[in-house]
Amino acid sequence: MKFHSIPGLVLAAVCLVAPSTAASVDPALRTALAQKLAADYPSLDALYKDLHAHPELSLMEERSSGIVAQELRTAGFTVTEKFGGGFGVVGIFKNGAGPTLLIRADLDGLPVTEETGLPYASKVRTKNLAGQEVSTMHACGHDIHMTCFIGAARALVALKDRWAGTLVFVGQPAEETGVGARVMLAAGLYRQFPKPDFALALHDSATLPAGTVGTIEGFAMANVDSVDITVRGIGGHGAYPHTTKDPIVLASRIVLALQTIVSRETRPVDPVVVTVGSFHGGTKHNIIPDEVKLQLTIRSYADEVRNRTLDAVKRICRGEAIAAGLPEDRFPIVTVADGEYTPATYNDPALTRRLREAFVAWLGADRVKSIDPEMGGEDFGRFGRTVEKIPVCLFRVGAVAPEAVAASERTGAPLPSLHSSKFAPVPEPTIKTGITALTAAGLELLGRK
Repeated sequence: MKFHSIPGLVLAAVCLVAPSTAASVDPALRTALAQKLAADYPSLDALYKDLHAHPELSLMEERSSGIVAQELRTAGFTVTEKFGGGFGVVGIFKNGAGPTLLIRADLDGLPVTEETGLPYASKVRTKNLAGQEVSTMHACGHDIHMTCFIGAARALVALKDRWAGTLVFVGQPAEETGVGARVMLAAGLYRQFPKPDFALALHDSATLPAGTVGTIEGFAMANVDSVDITVRGIGGHGAYPHTTKDPIVLASRIVLALQTIVSRETRPVDPVVVTVGSFHGGTKHNIIPDEVKLQLTIRSYADEVRNRTLDAVKRICRGEAIAAGLPEDRFPIVTVADGEYTPATYNDPALTRRLREAFVAWLGADRVKSIDPEMGGEDFGRFGRTVEKIPVCLFRVGAVAPEAVAASERTGAPLPSLHSSKFAPVPEPTIKTGITALTAAGLELLGRK
């Protein structure tokens, strides 16, 4: 897919020319950031394309973490590598007395074969942790995140006379598996380094036009649970089903009954999703198997809804087994993959409103969008769910050519989504907008009053 620059948007991103809503931003500060972005952009564009062409899978981000660490050192940060037992990076920049701000970027790619046709498209094939050879792609835009993160680090250091406090820049591995934030926090991120007063992250958007950002107060991303169900039966010959307990029929009944969790057991105002993504059983036309395997993804916001939904899955499996006349030792086995659980991301409302005002001041109200909550997952939410209760905010930066967004709205044809083999962010003005937003956030939260 080819994208074409919109001159007005590019000019706005380069010069940071903003409408009258941005009058509160010191013109000298605006000019200083514009000059810094213009000077740094060629190297940032090259960095982005290098990261895009060399993605690494979760818990295998050795090259990416090394680049992030070196860039932070060059910017003036004190850097710790391989924090948390993997490839976590923590950079600290102290600039006098003041608040502490944590900014996180995720490092990992996905096992996807890239089909964007870009000249810098990934051609990487590697072995995953299970030893299987797979193609790898930055199909979720973590390369955009790292580039904006590094650009913001450079910009905030260059503007250090405009703020006071401490920056904690975290390069986090294994976001896609829901592991990275958990292990870094468990290793003592808030104990071994300055404890933040705020934590921020940006995420690119496959639906917002490049040159814009999007914010939402409250729940932004969902709890994510993976559930495996082994539906057991008593197998036999397909010609004599009366001598068996057919697990395919039982699994089918379970799949249908699970749908009532949302439609009949959950308040209509409580978002929840129960999706059966995999159903496998049997080997031959005339053999009733002994078992069937189901795989589910369950999404929710509130923890009480999550717990109630998981309990309902277990109850339905047991109840359908009883109705089928199975002995208790053949009841379904329900396994919740606790190690893959990703908690919901809740954007602190006061912090989000404060950041939105800063984004409007820097970018203009027309480039700051209100977005809807999603049922996708992001382990950044963990940064706000520790005993310290750090206020967090995850905001979006548009990554799609504006004309492609307009064409999709006009025709109804969907845009390539995150995790699609065809997802291709527009580097400019996406990167400049992301850096501007992160820098604006830093200046707002740490700026001298």
